[in-house]
Amino acid sequence: MEPQLIKTELVEGHIALVTIDNPPVNAHSTQVLDELMWTFDSLSDRDEVRVAVLTGAGKVFCAGADIKSRVGVERKPGDHWQGSRRAREAYHCIMECQKPVIAAINGPALGGGLAIAASCDILVASEKGCLGLPEIDVGLLGGGRHAQRLFGHSRLRRMMLTGLRVYGPELYRLGIVEECTTPETLMDVAMGLAREIASKSPIASRLAKHSLNQIEEMSLRDGYRFEQGMTGQLGKTEDSREAMRAFVEKRKPVFTGR
Repeated sequence: MEPQLIKTELVEGHIALVTIDNPPVNAHSTQVLDELMWTFDSLSDRDEVRVAVLTGAGKVFCAGADIKSRVGVERKPGDHWQGSRRAREAYHCIMECQKPVIAAINGPALGGGLAIAASCDILVASEKGCLGLPEIDVGLLGGGRHAQRLFGHSRLRRMMLTGLRVYGPELYRLGIVEECTTPETLMDVAMGLAREIASKSPIASRLAKHSLNQIEEMSLRDGYRFEQGMTGQLGKTEDSREAMRAFVEKRKPVFTGR
């Protein structure tokens, strides 16, 4: 596949910059969802990439479903289920990507756009970035379960029942994003986080993300046991031995991904 609406650029230090570029509001059309899946699945297999930054072109991160394309269109049998499955898999391909993904929320991330942002590992937002569930106003539902990973009980219900948008400063106050920046400095902050992650062992990052995904709904006992198993796997790698040597020798480690 040669993606047209999801642009990927390999930048300094093992970082992939992924941009949703579907003017005017980066709505997630069928093509966008298919290209998201292909992009993040391919990043999993690219050894030169250790971390990805996901953002939107222009002033919007992702406005979610393309409502205009739905008006007046008669759905064929199976269309709803196919579209729903495509959206689910597109979000999960970000969660399941072998590389950590940072969301740089440059503008509104609404509905499915919120789900895309919530599927990332670390979130940063500009003052103009916001998360919202506007489906109540356009005859739809959805996105609540993804938002539930970010917001508390009352705020989530207010968002879903009223269409409230929560902007960068409030997202930072609530601890939902790591930083709230000016629009001009958003990418610098996101790239700084990406460089820090990319400096770590890519094996350790991959196993850490996999562990966090798996233990999210496990009991304390089962979750910690799973982490211990991942620690055992990591300890067999050259990167693990190099990290220990570097610590003892008081120098920066040189990781090879082996």
